Amino acid sequence: MSGKHPSFFQSVERNFDKAAVHTGLPKGLLEQIKVCNAVYQMRFPVSIGDEVHVIEAYRVQHSHHRLHTKGGIRYAMSVNQDEVMALAALMTYKCAIVDVPFGGAKGGVKINPKSYSEYELEKITRRYTTELIRKNFIGPGIDVPAPDYGTGSREMAWILDTYATFKHGEIDAAGCVTGKPVNQNGIRGRTEATGRGVFYALREVMSFKEDMEKIGLTQGIAGKTMVIQGLGNVGYHTANISINEGDVKVIGVAEYEGAIYKKDGLDINALMKHRKETGSIMDFPGATNLPKREDALELECDILVPAALENQITKENAPRIKAKIIAEAANGPVMADAEDILNDKGIIVIPDMYINAGGVTVSYFEWLKNLSHMRFGRMEKRFNSNAYENLVSTVERLTGKVIGPKERSILTKGADEIDLVNSGLEETMIEAYRQIRDVFVSNPNIKDMRTAAFVSALNKISGDYLALGIFP
Repeated sequence: MSGKHPSFFQSVERNFDKAAVHTGLPKGLLEQIKVCNAVYQMRFPVSIGDEVHVIEAYRVQHSHHRLHTKGGIRYAMSVNQDEVMALAALMTYKCAIVDVPFGGAKGGVKINPKSYSEYELEKITRRYTTELIRKNFIGPGIDVPAPDYGTGSREMAWILDTYATFKHGEIDAAGCVTGKPVNQNGIRGRTEATGRGVFYALREVMSFKEDMEKIGLTQGIAGKTMVIQGLGNVGYHTANISINEGDVKVIGVAEYEGAIYKKDGLDINALMKHRKETGSIMDFPGATNLPKREDALELECDILVPAALENQITKENAPRIKAKIIAEAANGPVMADAEDILNDKGIIVIPDMYINAGGVTVSYFEWLKNLSHMRFGRMEKRFNSNAYENLVSTVERLTGKVIGPKERSILTKGADEIDLVNSGLEETMIEAYRQIRDVFVSNPNIKDMRTAAFVSALNKISGDYLALGIFP
């Protein structure tokens, strides 16, 4: 126990234990699912200017119930073994929930990326990748990293290039990492995937009338108010897509430099432009500056989206949370002891390992694309478009009516890669929530969605182990 709060990994284990009693699975099997299978802690030197910096880094493979593992790499000064273990464990359960056939993994490099030049970050990334290759901790059939906090497509491109250099001639080398630039074997839709997944999940959660009535909301996401903590990649795309496709009103935003509020809704793109120009979200025209950035969490709203770092909602501020739904777009933003308070207040907490699974889902699609060596839609797009064109022409001929060019374009469009990716993501988020909800509704002893999500994940993972014949 660290101080007065459990560590991040202890919080994950506590939630695991809470769910395990509802599964009826053998103790030994549960223990195997719970533990981290492999923890690689490393130190390596990198020349930075006239100095040599010794970099602390990690890669954790939590579960090998599938033949390969998957998880992001984060660059942050907060990185430590406990955090990486917790994130790897959450990846295992996340992949199981959305039926992505990987075990969970996670990587971390203990640096502040803002303290290094692009050239220096490239040296650190390539050296970290080399260490992973040496210990067989990376490969399309072994362990597939992805972006996380502090990393992006640029770092993933460096990882791929380093791997391909060491593994010259490996035909599936592009599948060693996901989240790559589109022009370097990446996939369209990956950048906004996590935020889009949050939107699809919220829309599905709020589609159940009886569930919404219990918390005093009307059915559907349209017209609801939202507060976003963290306007990075996930927070921005969650807000932007929710506004444009869900008719949601974002009334509050919190960032590192502070928090703002606007009752009738913020223009997120205008806010992003304001921040780029001024370096801050504060003093945005028409909005009110809040005294403290933490105040945004306590605003009265329908949906609160913590999209920053873990441990943002604690037992200290949980009693003051007024949102009806909390969507954990970040990893572990609600501490275990805080969640008990939120559950008692009747707040629906949509757990991180489900609601932010859009990223790993589309990463899975990217991995499949890399293994197939072909862009999605290339084979069928034109065939489908021609078939729809023939159908529309037949209807026009039989009815004697002519469809306008705009309607014709919509009706005869063949699916491109981005259409197929978004469709697959939407189906994944809808089906995964329905499975979680079925567990929740069918077991009156389960009182919260996180426990239901864990039970759903554990049932799937145990099926893989039992199929291997390791456990009776």
